[in-house]
This record gives sequence, structure tokens and C-alpha cells, in this order.
Amino acid sequence: MLAVADGNGSYGSSPRMTNNINFNKNTDSSVSISKMDLIIPFSPEVPCDNNGQRMWWAFLASSMVTFFGGLFIILLWRTLKYLWTVCCHCNIKNKEAQKVNNHMNSQADGPTKNQNDKEEAPVSEVGWMTSVKDWAGVMISAQTLTGRVLVVLVFALSIGALGIYFIDSSDPIESCPNFYKDFTLQIDMAFNVFFLLYFGLRFIAANDKLWFWLEVNSVVDFFTVPPVFVSVYLNRSWLGLRFLRALRLIQFSEILQFLNILKTSNSIKLVNLCSIFISTWLTAAGFIHLVENSGDPWENFQNSQQLSYWECVYLLMVTMSTVGYGDVYARTTLGRLFMVFFILGGLAMFASYVPEIIELIGNRKKYGGSYSAVNGRKHIVVCGHITLESVSNFLKDFLHKDRDDVNVEIVFLHNISPNLELEALFKRHFTQVEFYQGSVLNPHDLARVKIESADACLILANKYCADPDAEDASNIMRVISIKNYHPKIRIITQMLQYHNKAHLLNIPSWNWKEGDDAICLAELKAGFIAQSCLAQGLSTMLANLFSMRSYIKIEEDTWQKYYLEGVANEMYTEYLSSAFVGLSFPTVCELCYVKLKLLLIAIEYKSEQRESRSRKRILINPGNHVKMQEGTLGFFIASDAKEVKRAFFYCKACHDDITDPKRIKKCGCKRMTYSKMSVYKRMKLACCFDCGRSEHDCSCMSGSVHSNMDSLQRAFPLSSVSVHDCSTSLRAFEEEHPSTLSPKKKQRNGGMRNSPNCSPKMMRHDPLLIPGNEQIENMDASVKRYDSTGMFHWCPSKDIEKAILTRSEASMTVLSGHVVVCIFGDVTSALVGLRNLVMPLRASNFHYHELKPIVFVGSLDYLRREWETLHNFPKVSILPGTPLSRADLRAVNINLCDMCVILSANQNNIDDASLQDKECILATLNIKSMQFDDSIGVLQANSQGFTPPGMDRSSPDNSPVHGLVRQASITTGSNIPIITELVNDSNVQFLDQDDDDDPDTELYLTQPFACGTAFAISVLDSLMSATYFNDNILTLIRTLVTGGATPELEGLLAEENALRGGYSTPQTLANRDRCRVAQLALYDGPFADLGDGGCYGDLFCKALKTYNMLCFGIYRLRDAHLSTPGQCTKRYVITNPPYEFELVPTDLIFCLMQFDHNAGQSRVSLSHSSHSSHSSSKKCSSVHSIPATNRQNRSSKAREARDKQNATRMNRMGQEKRWFTDEAENTYPSNIQMKPMSTHMANQVNQYKSTSNLIPPIREVEDEC
Repeated sequence: MLAVADGNGSYGSSPRMTNNINFNKNTDSSVSISKMDLIIPFSPEVPCDNNGQRMWWAFLASSMVTFFGGLFIILLWRTLKYLWTVCCHCNIKNKEAQKVNNHMNSQADGPTKNQNDKEEAPVSEVGWMTSVKDWAGVMISAQTLTGRVLVVLVFALSIGALGIYFIDSSDPIESCPNFYKDFTLQIDMAFNVFFLLYFGLRFIAANDKLWFWLEVNSVVDFFTVPPVFVSVYLNRSWLGLRFLRALRLIQFSEILQFLNILKTSNSIKLVNLCSIFISTWLTAAGFIHLVENSGDPWENFQNSQQLSYWECVYLLMVTMSTVGYGDVYARTTLGRLFMVFFILGGLAMFASYVPEIIELIGNRKKYGGSYSAVNGRKHIVVCGHITLESVSNFLKDFLHKDRDDVNVEIVFLHNISPNLELEALFKRHFTQVEFYQGSVLNPHDLARVKIESADACLILANKYCADPDAEDASNIMRVISIKNYHPKIRIITQMLQYHNKAHLLNIPSWNWKEGDDAICLAELKAGFIAQSCLAQGLSTMLANLFSMRSYIKIEEDTWQKYYLEGVANEMYTEYLSSAFVGLSFPTVCELCYVKLKLLLIAIEYKSEQRESRSRKRILINPGNHVKMQEGTLGFFIASDAKEVKRAFFYCKACHDDITDPKRIKKCGCKRMTYSKMSVYKRMKLACCFDCGRSEHDCSCMSGSVHSNMDSLQRAFPLSSVSVHDCSTSLRAFEEEHPSTLSPKKKQRNGGMRNSPNCSPKMMRHDPLLIPGNEQIENMDASVKRYDSTGMFHWCPSKDIEKAILTRSEASMTVLSGHVVVCIFGDVTSALVGLRNLVMPLRASNFHYHELKPIVFVGSLDYLRREWETLHNFPKVSILPGTPLSRADLRAVNINLCDMCVILSANQNNIDDASLQDKECILATLNIKSMQFDDSIGVLQANSQGFTPPGMDRSSPDNSPVHGLVRQASITTGSNIPIITELVNDSNVQFLDQDDDDDPDTELYLTQPFACGTAFAISVLDSLMSATYFNDNILTLIRTLVTGGATPELEGLLAEENALRGGYSTPQTLANRDRCRVAQLALYDGPFADLGDGGCYGDLFCKALKTYNMLCFGIYRLRDAHLSTPGQCTKRYVITNPPYEFELVPTDLIFCLMQFDHNAGQSRVSLSHSSHSSHSSSKKCSSVHSIPATNRQNRSSKAREARDKQNATRMNRMGQEKRWFTDEAENTYPSNIQMKPMSTHMANQVNQYKSTSNLIPPIREVEDEC
């Protein structure tokens, strides 16, 4: 390998060559060149030598001598060492034999000597050479910080030396720079001194010196370091083989791995391929640049050509790619010979490396970056089941315009790249949505999306998966991974099966008190359907409330117009203004509805003591006993979030005279001062106003209150709302403030338990003070009637065989006012969790006689699997069969049921989405096409044999409000109340053959959904965003639909998987005192005057003031708006109508009614004793008009009648056969007792249908003022 400087012209000379002598070409023939000039050639083209003497051989010789000299020394050393080992091998064997003999001769001293030898041997081996070798190994090892710094520094200096070569390549191949003035030469010298020291460390640390000497990095040092020292000695520079520094680029991937930059195999492989390709390319270009600018030695370097280094790079690329344009080519023999061999290797490398590099770059994740958090803007991470449907539903609700400004960025993380449709959806929301490809199970991906700074992480579930348990297990693993990475992150996850929620409690960092929530779709779905069994259409109303939907205005007077006006309402939370402090809940509720046009349905009670979130409790329509406190959080139904702000901005002083609620804005009052009157004086004025007397003549208040109340100056607004309850409020006020201490002082001194400023007792009645038989029966210590939490009715577990009814037994049994659950499933079907359907129907805020019997119709094999969770609930029966069998349906008197629920456990096992609901659709159409004999119509009489659900006709005084009255005689299946569960939303079009719904219509706009006859699990998707913005919304929904499920109950079910019975205590009985949903009829009774053309607002206020009932919607006949209504019995839901909304007599009102303790004192035994229809009709008709002056006589007579009836019932206890055998003998005799219907009884049924009244009795509130 020879190279000399090209003397043709001054090409590439640099400014540092100004002191060089310019030579002209000497073409004189007097200059003769001998053969020896090939060895030590001379040429006048060398700028720095007057004689034209070239010294390239000296530079090359220094490298060759160093390489071969060192190689010779290593080989010589190895040879001598080998010979020494061979020669001494015999002596070693002799010594070992001698040691063995010595060991056998001296056994006593042998062990000690051997031990000493072993101890001395390692000491003799560890010398200074070994220590130096270990030290050198540590210095160059990348396992230590020093080694990594040194390796990176060597690589950086090698690249720097390569850069200096690129600069010097523009100069002649051989030149004579001044070392003391050439800055680049000085830097290159410093670099090579460092390379020499590093070479020494590597040589010392090497175990095999020969292989080290032949390494690529060693060869690079041999041909780059010695020529630098020669150049200083000779005061001339030779470009030579310095291009070999480009081979250091091969270590680029190792350096990046040391710096923890490259972590994936694909990235390491890509960098390896690129570094090898580029280093080979640059090295080959450097060799061509050397030989082409120098020429062939045997041609006396006369065939050289001037090529820049970058032209050589271009030449190598077109040669390697076999393009070969021919504009640049090699002229020297050495260059052409090199190109021949380079084409063979370069072409193979180009053909293999380049496609692989392109494939790796092409396969690089498009969404593989990292999220950059924006200051002042929160972000959430959404993972799990990411599809077009789930994402579009989520974004539609999360980014809805009705919410306040959503300053939250949504980061989706999924291990599969989005398809074109999903990608287009992300691009449409690019300002608030980002997608990254990865898995939450990978901590690296969690770091990419900045999970530690995220506001929350939402996990979506695949609702249509074939194996729900496997899907739940996947989501639980996602929760574990996220919590393991960042335990403090708030997680909201969807779960499919209720029993899988227990596994979340096993995660140590899972804490529902800190915002972690699990939205169990099966639990909520069953709860919504169960509430529809109690108040048909409620599932639709609740689903619309927590879903964000815009108002669609319709000018035509159709049922869609009123329905969509209600759909625009959503559920919001807002803190109540201090103007409401001290007022009772009904007063605030009426004020919000009348004045602010807001519907307040619940509040969150906060303990004034500094306790955990577990002390917070949501009270739904709590009644008069709860007073508003400062900072009370209210739950409102309104059309958008801006309207709810009125409750926060309301000021008594500034907004009292405003009639337009839109004008209620934030006022300038720093402190609300409502009135300077004392609380006592304001309440007395209200009482006197009600009595019609002057303040001094009125004796409504005791004198002791005067002295106690004079010091209280807390404002208490006077309004007509609280006039009717004045005496009750005054009496409560007198009891709550017996001392002269101010409320603040009372609070500091422990306070009163019922003080408005302290923790109110969460019940209206003390169970120990409940009058009559109910107290005695409920406090029976030997009978367990409720579960250990007191939230549900309970009975001892019973065998499934005792709950099975044959078809003949069911036909002989008179079932009425019951719930028929048609379930499709088999031994292989996934469990739907029927316990979640039964629990709301067995809530303890129902009295035992109000519980609707439940009859399951389906496969016995499937129901056996579900029975373990059902065997502790009373009044549950099973009819083995199929819901498609009309014989089975007639056997359970489906035409007399209060609700027919159609479920399927086989919905997720079909690939075709349109066929997922085929069984439910067929069962629905089968029931609707059935015809029934009018002689078996529903019994509306208040007889001893039948009682419509939720009603106690024998004692109208006991309950002010009763449930929905069932419709009259049913002769066709289309009038049977049905709710069908659907998986695919588009299948709703098949349920009603007489509707005109477009198949592409959204579910909430279809007639079956608006009527409450269809429910799809997709409506629960909105709960994810609703829960994120307000975790109390989920608690409120679960409280409403589950009948009272609590985290404590979930923990109990996780331990035992069954409800545990408990004895009745004052604490457990207090849990019964909670409101429930009911429907109120308007065609007769106290509200009949409002039912015919009255205003909804008047009904709202009257029900609230009179019965503490909170109305929140209407269930109206579909054709009620027509001037000539048809015979259609379908109804639709109207949510939160305005005050002036006109009522019609056929309307049913959704309301939240209080628990009535007195309703349990008189229970009806439903045995078939002979009572004339005339007497029953007379009794039933006498409850509609109750004279106010005769209430005390009526109450006493009612008590006597109840006592007599209870005695008669107790005597009949053991004489009649009971089909529901789940009730213990010691329990109170409120069980439904059924016997075969005789012909005489059937005639009584038909006779009574024409005379019975359909309005539930409503007791007027007695005025005790």
C-alpha cells in the first residue's frame, strides 16, 4: 500500500502552505530516474522538498514495524512460554508424586500442611501485574461509570479525529506543515496521545494478547497513531491511512446502549446496520482517495488524478449500487483492482443491508413517540379496548359542549396501531387527542405517556367479548401494572362481571376513597333493569341523565318533541350558596325548582370533623330532618353546566326579586346577610301566618324557646314553602337548641346531634320509637330478616329444589304482580349475575309484603350455577323451561306480571353482531303475539287473595304514597310490560314492528328505548367520562339502581360470595330509612285536580310539601298529545318537565318517595278467604275522600281493624300451603300465600274488574300546628 502526493498543480492547497516553494513541472530529459527511485522515489512535485524527496514510506514503515514487531514479540513470548511449560512438565509431575507420598507418611500433620499450602498458593499468584490488569479492566469496562465515560470519550475523540481527516483531505496527500503553527495537527497529536494511552490500558487488560493485537480497533491504532509521531519528527504530514478512523463507527450502537438510549432490539439492529454500512463506505472512499491522488508507484506516480474525498464517496456509492454513471472512475491500477473486489463485497452488503434498513425504518411505530405534557393542562390516559366504536362513544360524551371548558388532553395507549377510520377520528380531534402505540403492561410505555403526571387513567372493557372473565382478568392486570408503576394514580376501569370486582380489592394501592372506581357493567345493567321493574321507563330516564346529549328542537307537536326536551337534561353537581344554609332540603329543593329552574335531587353530606372520605354520604331526597350546611354539594338535573352555577351564585339579598333565572350571576356580596330577624322570630311569623293570628296571640311556640332563640342571629329565609311544616320545624328547633349557646359554641362543646351545624342523624325516626307491632317484630332478636348491613331482605339459604316449580304447579298457583325473568343460557354460558337483578328488588326500604315475587324461566342447568348467589333472597322461584315456550309463559301468568325481563347469557358467542340478540328478539315478539282470555284478567280488588304490587289497600292510612297501579285487563301480549336487553344497538329496530325508526337512528332516539322497553349496555359507556368529572355521580347512580350496595358490602361479598344474615339492631334498621323510586298516578286521588290540565310545577310543589315526595319526570302515553288519543298503551319518558308543563289524567309521575315506617304495621295476608266483591269494592272506594275533621276517629278505627286482622292472620299461619317456602316459621306472616284458583274466585275477579278503582290511596298529612 503505497501513496504519494500528487504534484499536478496546487489543487487543494490550504493557507498554511504559503511558505512552501512553488515548483514547476520539470520535463527536462536531463532528469533521469533509476530503478532505485521506485523504492525511494523522488519527484519535484513535493511542495516542501527542493529535491522532490517523498517520505510516505517512513510513515507506512512506522505502522508496519509497530504491527509486525509487536506481533513477532507476542508470538515469541508464547513460543518460549510453551517450551518452558513442556520442559517443566516432568518436574511438576515428580513434585506432585512426592507430595502424595509425604501426605501418606504424615497423616497427622498432613491436613495442616495442605491447608497452609492452599492458603499460600493464592497469595503467591496475586501480584502487582494482576492488580494492574484488574485495574485496567475496570477502567475500560462499560460496567462502571469510569469505564463508560472512558469508552464514550474514546469514541467521541475518534469521530473528532475522523473530522480532522475530512478537513485535511482537501490538502495534498503529503505536505510539510509547521507543527507549532498548524492547529489541526496539534489537536490530532493530542487525540493520538490519548489513543496511545487507551491502547496501553486495553493491552494490559486483555487476556489474550494475540487476539487483541489482531482486533479491528488495534489495527486502526497501528496505522493512525505512529504516523502522527513520525510527522512531528520529520516535520511533514502524510494523509495516509487516517481514514481508518471511520471503522470506529461500528461501535456506535454499543455506545448508545451504554448511554441507555437504545433499548429495543429493532433500534439496536437498525443502528448496527447503518453504522457498519456507513463505516465501510467511508473507509473504502478514503482508500480510493489515497491511491487516485497518489498514483501507482511502478508508474512513478504519473497516472494520478485529482479527486476530492467526497467525490470518492460518490464513486463508491454508484459503484456499490451497480449504477456506475461513468462520470467519475478509477484511473490507477491499485484503484481499479480495489474496485473489483469492493464491488463483490459492497454489492452484497448493499443488497442485504439497505432493504433491511428500509424495512426496519418502515416498521418503526408511527405512534411510538412520547407525550409532552403542557403546563397548565391536565391529561388522562385511556387504554384497554380501543376501537372506533368505543373511542367515538367516549369522545362524544367526554368532549360534549354542555360541559364546562374541558381543559384536558386525552392520551390513548394501545398495542395495535389504529385503522384508517380510527386514525381519521383522532385527526378530527387532534387538538385534544393523541394516540401512542404501546401497552400499559410495559413500564417503558407508561413512562412514554407520562402516567405519573396524568390526572387519571381510564380502562375500557370489551363489552362484546366471548369470555367476560378473561376480559376482566386483562383489565385487572392493567390496573396492577399501572398501580405498580405509580400507586397514586387514579384509575377508573370498566368491569364486566360483578364477582370480579373483588379482585381489585386485593391490590394494595387500590383505594376507592382516593377516587379509584370500578364501573361494573353487569351490576349497573341489572340494576337499571330492576328499577324498571319498580317504575317502568326509569332505566331510560337514568341512562339519559348521565349521558351528554344535545338538545334537538322539533317544532311539530309529537311525542319526540317532549321526549327530546327531557333528553337534553343531564346530571351535574355544584356547591350550594350560603343563602341556603339552615334551610331544610324540601325548602331548598322547591326554591331551586321554582326560582332557579333547577332540580335538586340529592346532597352530599360532609362531616365537619376532619375525617376521611368514607364519612361522606350522599343523601337522596333526605326530607325535612336534614338542614343545609355551608359548602353542601348538591346534585342537580339541568340542561347544561352553566345553569347549575345559579345555585352557587344565588344571593338572597341580590336575587330575591329576579324572575328570570338567566340574570342570576355572581354578585358583589362578600357575605350573605339574609335578614336581621332572629331565627325564632322568622319561624314564629311563619307559624302565625299559617294560624291566621297575630304574633302575640299565637301560642304555637312554647315560652322556653324565646329565651333560647333570642341570641341566634343566623338568617332563616321566610317563604311559603315552609309554612305547612312550621310546627314540626319549631318543635325540632326547640329540641335542637335547648341551651342558650350559639351554634358555634355548641359545635365546640360537642353540640347537639341534630343541630344543623353538626352531624345530623341519618334517619327520620328512631327505630326504638317506632310504634305498634313493627317495632316488636323488627327488633326480634331471634329472627334474621335482613342482611348484616340492613340494606336488603334476607332469608336462610335454601336448596334450589325447594324453589323449583313444575309447569303444573305453576299453573295451579295464582301468580300476580310478580316479575318474570326470562333467561337464555346453558352450562357453557357466561354468568350474567342475576344477584344484581334481585338485590334492588329486595332492598330493605320495601316492607316484606311489598316485595314482588320473582320467577325465573330458563334452563335449570344455568340457573343452578347462579343459585349460589340467590339462595338468601326471599320470594324467588324457578320454572325450568324455555322463554320461547308459550306453555311455560302461560304457566307463570305472564299476563298478570308487573314486568317481564328478557335476558340472554349467550349473546357474546356469535360472530355476526346482528345475530347476537336473536333469542331476546324472538322471545319478545313471541310474548307480544300471545293472546289471553279476558276471564283471567288482573285482579284489581283489594281482596285477601291479591294485592297489586307496592300497595296495601286494607290500611290506606299507613302509607301516604303507593306504587304504580297496574293496567286493566290484558288480553294481548303487546300490552304486557316488557324490557329487553340488547347487545347490538341496531337490533332495536326489530322489537317494535309498528314504529318507523331508521336502522341508522341512534339508540336513544328510537321508540323502544324512549318507552323503556329496550335497554342496551352501550348506554353505560357515558359513565366513564361522567365518573371522571365527578366521582359522586357513579355513587349516586349506584345508590339509586342497586338498592343500597356499598363498598363495605362489596368487601363482604368478596369474602363470602353471599349475603350474611344479621339480627335487627337500631343501626341496621336505620339503614332502611332511605327513599326509593315509585310512580304516582294522576287520574284519581289527591292529585286528580292537577291531572286534568294542571301544571307540573304545582304538582311538584304539592307533592314535596305534603308528602316529601320529589317528582322528577313523567311517564306519558305516546298519543296523549293528540286531540283524539288512540288505543296505543305505549308510554315514553319525559325528564324534568318545566314548571308550566301541562299534565293529562293518564300521566304517571316518577317520584322519590320516603320510607314509610307505618306501612309495615298492617300487612295483608294474601290467602284466599271468602270476601265479597261488594265489601271489597266499598272499602276501596272509601279511601279517596277522607274528611279532615274525622282523621282521629279514622286512625283509631284503622288501628282496631289492623289489630283484628293481624290476629286473624296469625291464626291462619300454619293452615295454608305456601309455594314460596323461603320464609321461616318465626317471621311475620306477610308472605304471599297462593292456592289454586276456584271457579268462584275467578268470577269474583271478573266481577271486581269492572268496579275496582285503580288509584293508590294517599293519606293526607295531619295538621298538628
